[in-house]
Amino acid sequence: QVQLVESGGGLVQAGGSLRLSCAASGSIFSIDVMIWHRQAPGKQRELVAAITGRGSTNYADSVKGRFTISRDNAKNTVYLQMNSLKPEDTAVYYCNMKRGYTDYWGQGTQVTVSS
Repeated sequence: QVQLVESGGGLVQAGGSLRLSCAASGSIFSIDVMIWHRQAPGKQRELVAAITGRGSTNYADSVKGRFTISRDNAKNTVYLQMNSLKPEDTAVYYCNMKRGYTDYWGQGTQVTVSS
């Protein structure tokens, strides 16, 4: 069983930056796809960024050029660097690991961007 714990959320002004971390209790393997999702109040959860074991990345159009996902398998940690934050980035951000047919989720971390 893998546990994921997110950290790094908080309150930031528009234009600012935050770095989210997702630490796994067990090892992160190269087969694992690591994904950041977010859910704003009253909206559906959406994929923000994903990274494969080989380092291939995918981003939502709304965050391209502003957010960067990375992983450090040796530290069992995935990061989401968020720059040029906008009020519309306000949401709870969730870390998700896909290992084969199994999904693991973190508890989420709140990101609030003030205008």
